[in-house]
Amino acid sequence: MSSQLGEEKNLERGLQNRHIQLIAIGGAIGTGLFLGAGKSIHLAGPSIILVYLLIGIFLFFVMRAMGELLIYKSSTGSFIDFAEEFIGPWAGFITGWTYWFCWIATGIAEITAVGLYVKFWIPEVPQWIPALACVLILLLINMATVKAFGEIEFWFALIKIIAIISLIAIGLVLVFMGFKSKETTATFSNLWSYGGFFPNGVSGFLLAFQMAVFSFVGIELVGVTAGETVDPKKTIPKAINSIPIRILIFYIGALLIIMSIYPWSGVDPAASPFVKVFSLIGIPAAAGIINFVVLTSAASSCNSGIFSTGRMLYTLANEGKAPKRLGKLSKQNVPAPALMFSSAILLVGVLLNYLLPDEVFTLVTSIATICFLWVWGVIIVAHMRYRKTMPENARNNPFKMPLAPFSNWVVLAFFVFVLILLGFAADTRVALFVTPVWFLLLIIGYLFMKPKRQSH
Repeated sequence: MSSQLGEEKNLERGLQNRHIQLIAIGGAIGTGLFLGAGKSIHLAGPSIILVYLLIGIFLFFVMRAMGELLIYKSSTGSFIDFAEEFIGPWAGFITGWTYWFCWIATGIAEITAVGLYVKFWIPEVPQWIPALACVLILLLINMATVKAFGEIEFWFALIKIIAIISLIAIGLVLVFMGFKSKETTATFSNLWSYGGFFPNGVSGFLLAFQMAVFSFVGIELVGVTAGETVDPKKTIPKAINSIPIRILIFYIGALLIIMSIYPWSGVDPAASPFVKVFSLIGIPAAAGIINFVVLTSAASSCNSGIFSTGRMLYTLANEGKAPKRLGKLSKQNVPAPALMFSSAILLVGVLLNYLLPDEVFTLVTSIATICFLWVWGVIIVAHMRYRKTMPENARNNPFKMPLAPFSNWVVLAFFVFVLILLGFAADTRVALFVTPVWFLLLIIGYLFMKPKRQSH
């Protein structure tokens, strides 16, 4: 561990408070909301609001658990260390590589979305070309400096925030004006007038959980940036405590407005409801503007993916859990070999967009959801072990997870519930068969690397 901490200090602490706050927001607003909301609304109708609310509550507890661990030891900037320290070396190895894989799968979903959004302007362009361009451009940005990543992410997140707040503001005006068009009348009664709050029954409500959970991936990114934050003990609690307000505004607020302007039954599951709403107002440029916003949103999430996979591989390499070459820093103090390796793997996503343009999005989002559930579950278990093995430290920790350990068990039960739900839909069931193969490969990899790590 000491060698890793020695190396870790070389990572440039170039992220300011404004970067961390916006990365935390940007991380929690991804393509799952902009593109996936169409599918979620189609499945659950207005009850999708309750789905997002429930997931938001459970993930806030995960973030509080992670916050408490980060305050205990903020120098590491990574939850691999907590997995290793409180659960065991195998947990550190599997979680580190799984988090890397999480972001590879998410990155593939995001570049798929980029391909789809570019088609809005240039319908004849093959989906894989914009996907490839996106990976190459973001790699160059990440290779510059950590400040360049923070700055790009700051502006990407700002665009998303302005778009959602504009949607909510315009939507409220339309509802209070009783706006009418050929297709719809804007009114809050749209939320219950088309088959009630649960129009597709309990099954529709439950099937919406996969895409809604995927909408939240990246919420834990604050924990990855801790090692490059100027004042982690101040900025991390602040970023975590503002998550409930963000969820209420950006998720619940946006979905409420979308379904008030447009009845849920008229939302296309394959298109972004944001584009639909702005086109409806009758501003031709609005659809193009929103398309640009959702395009930057996807690019932002992919940018976060390249950043976090690079940092994960760098840490894994310095702990002897990955090839040594990936643990080197460039002159700019960024983990260049790790960034290049992750981006090279992302090119598999370009290939998938070429081979399976229609199925790729749901497949990779389901795989990512299962892997993120593992990572979030490990944070919860590590937190329970921290409380048990270090009671004195836990008592004095100023940033405690509420209602622990009861809340820990409830969150873990919820994650198992989501996993079971993935088995009910044919398009998400595939991931339940694919993901265990990944974990099996990791167990073999861990057993193979164990003798090397002991000598390390």
